[in-house]
Amino acid sequence: MHRFMTGLARAMAMLGGVVLTALILITCVSVLGRTLNTMLHSGLAEAVLGGFAKTLLDTGVGPILGDFELVEAGIAFSIFAFLPLCQITGGHASVDIFTSKLPVRVNRFITLVGEVLFALVLALIAWRLYAGMQSKMLYGETTFLLQFPIWWAYAASFAAALLAAVVSAYVAVVRLGEFLTNREIIAAQEGAEH
Repeated sequence: MHRFMTGLARAMAMLGGVVLTALILITCVSVLGRTLNTMLHSGLAEAVLGGFAKTLLDTGVGPILGDFELVEAGIAFSIFAFLPLCQITGGHASVDIFTSKLPVRVNRFITLVGEVLFALVLALIAWRLYAGMQSKMLYGETTFLLQFPIWWAYAASFAAALLAAVVSAYVAVVRLGEFLTNREIIAAQEGAEH
């Protein structure tokens, strides 16, 4: 079961990475296009390039239409896509100034409470994303520039948040087992510690 959940979390993180990389490229190309457009409209460009500046502008050199709409929709998905891997590997940052001196059993209990709360919060977020998606579908809302249905972004974020909630619930169950048996089942806190 752990291997399956880890594989699922890794696949979702890779998909989130692909989306995030695409968003970075879109942003870079859009900024470059906006900069070139501004430069080509300057008096200096018209003096140096003459009619070629107008020819370039006529080809559509400029920012990508709706770049911020794409980034807004994609970044939410990317964040939720990375959460399952972070959760299953214990990659969340932890500050254990006070708890490091506590007994192992007490730390296991604190970890269990944190995992349960995290699973509940992710389930709540997934539920509200689903409700938001239904609302956007019902009213047929679209983005301003690209006119793509807003519910698409909600659906992608909902799917990633639902997977994050499932993985988080699995981790919470594992932590409960660790607390009850007083033994480590999966390694905790493999991520950043501060």
